[in-house]
Amino acid sequence: MNHYDDRPASSLVDLHGRRVRYLRLSVTDRCNLRCLYCWGGGGMRFIPHDDILRYEEMARLVDVAVESGVEKVRLTGGEPLVRKNVLHLVELVRKKHPAIDLRITTNGTLLESHVAGLRDLGVSTVNVSLDTFRREVFHEVTGRDFLPQVMAGMEAVLAAGLSLKVNAVALRGVNDGELATFVDFARNHRVDVRFIEFMPMGCGTRWNDANFWPADDILARVHDLADLRPVVPDKGGRGPARLFDIVGGQGRFGVITPMSDHFCGDCNRLRVTSDGRLRTCLFADREYRLRPLLRHPKLGVEAVRRVIALANRRKPLGFRLLERMRPGLAVAERRMTAIGG
Repeated sequence: MNHYDDRPASSLVDLHGRRVRYLRLSVTDRCNLRCLYCWGGGGMRFIPHDDILRYEEMARLVDVAVESGVEKVRLTGGEPLVRKNVLHLVELVRKKHPAIDLRITTNGTLLESHVAGLRDLGVSTVNVSLDTFRREVFHEVTGRDFLPQVMAGMEAVLAAGLSLKVNAVALRGVNDGELATFVDFARNHRVDVRFIEFMPMGCGTRWNDANFWPADDILARVHDLADLRPVVPDKGGRGPARLFDIVGGQGRFGVITPMSDHFCGDCNRLRVTSDGRLRTCLFADREYRLRPLLRHPKLGVEAVRRVIALANRRKPLGFRLLERMRPGLAVAERRMTAIGG
């Protein structure tokens, strides 16, 4: 567990001594893919349009977060680039907070045409969710034949000089035969490739012991494919990824282990859904409704600030929720597209 002596008086610190530095803000729950691990069985119920926060409201939430010690903001979805004029939100945040570390997570299908705008507005890092380099498997997993568009988007990110991270959900029986391809991509490009353990999120989850591929198994196989050198974490903590330099290569390979080796003691983030609900822990379904406060003629931003501070004080340890998870059921009812990852 990390403790910081330099935290500002307004910083968000919970009862476990964890300081919030990082906000993940979902701009929409819509997505143009239909990934099997997000959608599960049946259809998807989207958040009504009138309940989605306006960009100006999202910008006010970022104001509160930055005033409370947040240093990094990541825009997520759904797929953030499907929301009309999303770069307007990026511009609003950048103008008010020129020093903030501003990032975006995307499925990459619409990325190529947005890269120049993201670069010009000072976005530092683009995370692309990509589970396979095989076109037929991509179609099978996502329900769409968009792999060429994703590849073009990643090439544009690298050409623009932005940092690129590729996140793959580790799925036994789906992409466990592609480790060499992912390692070669990291070896040959200035990129972080991270395999994320599949999490049992959302009603209808397809998570089970058969398709769960633990990080230790992944790393054991990667060690046979490349000479790895562990990356020493910076003073701010290691974050969720265990990263390794590929000796003789340009990029890095890593694993994120929410299931097999939790990192709750170092958690430094809060999440806000696109309808303005604060989640202090990915695995906790308890949410705090910020939208009514923002839109209230008298309560407004000050009430939002108080609710965030009080909610964060009670931020749980997610691994304890996992320990109580019942077999065959999800740890949280909301799907990842609605939460924002």
